[in-house]
Amino acid sequence: MRTFFIRFASLTSLLCLGLPALTQTTPQEQRAARAFHEAKASPLELHVFLSRMPKGADLHMHLSGAVYAETFIQDAIADNLCANPVTLSFTKNIGLTSSLPAQPICAEGQVAVATALKDQKLYDGLVDSFSMRGFVPTPGFTGHDQFFATFGRFGNMGDHIGEWLDEVATRAATQNEQYLEIMSSPSSWDVIQVATQIGWPTGPSDPIANPTGDATGASPAELAHLRDQILASPVFRDTLAQDRKEIADASATRNRIERCGQPNAAPACAVQIRFLGQVARAFPPARVFAQTLLYFELASVDPSVVGINFVQPEDAYMSMSEYHRQMLMLDYLHSVYPKVHITLHAGELAPGLVPPAGLSFHIREAVDLAHAERIGHGVDIMQENNPHALLKQLADHHTMIEINLTSNDVILGITEPNHPLPIYRAAHVPVALSTDDEGVSRIDLTNEYTRAALEYNLTYADLKAMARTSLEHSFLTGPSLWQQQDNFTRVIPACATVPLGAEKPTEKCAVFLKSSDKATQQWELEHRYKVFESNLP
Repeated sequence: MRTFFIRFASLTSLLCLGLPALTQTTPQEQRAARAFHEAKASPLELHVFLSRMPKGADLHMHLSGAVYAETFIQDAIADNLCANPVTLSFTKNIGLTSSLPAQPICAEGQVAVATALKDQKLYDGLVDSFSMRGFVPTPGFTGHDQFFATFGRFGNMGDHIGEWLDEVATRAATQNEQYLEIMSSPSSWDVIQVATQIGWPTGPSDPIANPTGDATGASPAELAHLRDQILASPVFRDTLAQDRKEIADASATRNRIERCGQPNAAPACAVQIRFLGQVARAFPPARVFAQTLLYFELASVDPSVVGINFVQPEDAYMSMSEYHRQMLMLDYLHSVYPKVHITLHAGELAPGLVPPAGLSFHIREAVDLAHAERIGHGVDIMQENNPHALLKQLADHHTMIEINLTSNDVILGITEPNHPLPIYRAAHVPVALSTDDEGVSRIDLTNEYTRAALEYNLTYADLKAMARTSLEHSFLTGPSLWQQQDNFTRVIPACATVPLGAEKPTEKCAVFLKSSDKATQQWELEHRYKVFESNLP
């Protein structure tokens, strides 16, 4: 054990010196490193520096949580919604006035959301209710409670997904981001109803073979039979087609707002977006399986959907009690759809939030059973059984951790020195920074880069490696630009004879880039670094 900690300290020192595997430094990169070091003396100057720095991808963001409260208020006004001044939540109107423009008629004790534009107290109350702004924990109501309660308060709105995509893409473009993997939940209710009517398979649970939880009904044969029953319903195919249309319509709306493809296209058009189907995990197994199956099918036929994830509080009763069975579901569905990518919220837990046993196996089962290629949060890694062996496994298998510093702070109360980011880095587990729910948390990705640099004494080279890691572990199609995964020293031979990130690659390199969405974005990142570093004073 002592040897481990000595080695850990040595690796941490090396990483803080900015010595992770990177391409050979250039004079431009050295100048950028000096400028970063000088800016680091002032958090405000550092924020300005990092806002311009290329950041690659944000791989962990929920669309509904990424939108700012002010947007929800404007959308609710457009939808003629009402607001409850006591619960500070949106409600549906009970009718519209006959006068034009029509105004919402609200139930007793409620007011039109538009009232908030003339009532600053109500406006502030709604913004605070929909976010973490100004929140102060009280006995019995924690940051965790406030964070997850926000989502139920800004419901009842119409379809604004295309507008929300524009908002997050525009914010990303202003921070020199280029790729987003956005978690969203296309329509699934009708398929869930079909599965609920069919019911969950029964079968004996073997507590010896499954010591971590209930496996009843989750054998491959039982799940295969349930899948066949759900797929046989005409509702399933109708819902699948509806979901594809929802995504296409939202993307078209975003492109229209941003004038993509036109001479006056907005900078946000350059931000590439893909989707992850997010499954609500805190529900009975038939419902979870149906939604998961739907999104596996969706990702198999719609190239804009690149994978799936499980969401909702990991500490919720159903999330905890169903965790093992859900991992078995994913194990089975992965065998049927091996090309569909999987990233999972796992280890978004902290001591005291659940009993100690609940902290001991979630990350391990996510990778061993559910075939997760990335882990979201991973905060409780050192409470897992045999954590050092698990860290080695994550490093050996190049399983990336999506790091959400502000989210872990406001939800779990986990900050430096209790956050495992330095431990992951010392163990050579790939990590990348992400926002989680930037609207609810009132942050952006630049905030996370600034926070990481200041709280963990990261260097310019460290942050640059994280940006590269984000694209390396994206679910974009095609091979990587780099010869070896997570080793940013040598590019593939086809592009090795041209300066990295050159505006005009050789014909051979251009052919390769055209064949790979991932490599194209990686080359673009290197080009952005070339421009950024060359233009620093």
